[in-house]
Amino acid sequence: MNIKLTVEYDGTNYCGWQVQPNGESVQAVLERAISTFLGTSTRITGSGRTDAGVHALGQVANFYSEKEYDPHRIRRALNALTPDDITIKQVEIVLDKFDARRDGRSRVYEYHILNRPTVSPFYLNRAWHLHEPLDAASMIAATACLIGKHDFSSFRAAGCEAAHPVREVYCANMDQRGELLAYTIEATAFLRHMVRNIMGTLVEVGRGLRTPQSFFDLLEARDRTKAGPTAPPHGLYLLEVKY
Repeated sequence: MNIKLTVEYDGTNYCGWQVQPNGESVQAVLERAISTFLGTSTRITGSGRTDAGVHALGQVANFYSEKEYDPHRIRRALNALTPDDITIKQVEIVLDKFDARRDGRSRVYEYHILNRPTVSPFYLNRAWHLHEPLDAASMIAATACLIGKHDFSSFRAAGCEAAHPVREVYCANMDQRGELLAYTIEATAFLRHMVRNIMGTLVEVGRGLRTPQSFFDLLEARDRTKAGPTAPPHGLYLLEVKY
């Protein structure tokens, strides 16, 4: 059986999705739970990596089992074997050839900014708190240039292992939900820290340090040193992987 999981997690207490020697990862927790359930050591394939502190509402992974199980039983068992900050939302039996990483057509991320004078206990580790008012209209105008296929070198972190910096963005928009600014972006795939680097630069637009036109010029420059800082990880959510 090829088993597909849709997973939700709070990334606060983890060093990221991928197994690493220097800390606990979401992947490691899930692999231990699955191995316990199956009674044999099992590796899983995730749709992609999320960094330390980044959250997910729709991470996808798959693994193989020699025995057949009812999806409802798998979900109940794995949720009993994982901590409260990781939840298996859905379990599906899929074709043998399905691969959570290779078969993904696009990924959707959302970044949250709490824009008000004071912090909120309800958004700790959930949104980037910025106390000074941001010009949301200018930030929205700046995002328009991201749509389409571009070289995103200006928003590519050092150490990125991607073969090339070209990505196609299908959707990029920002909504103001009261005190919360939510930036949503969908693309074929993402470079390392790409969304967080975009957000760090968009905040400079919101602060009046850049114009929407200069944001476009930065994209064309293909130079990371000219972009803004990397936004903190705790505002970022992997919403969905589309297949």
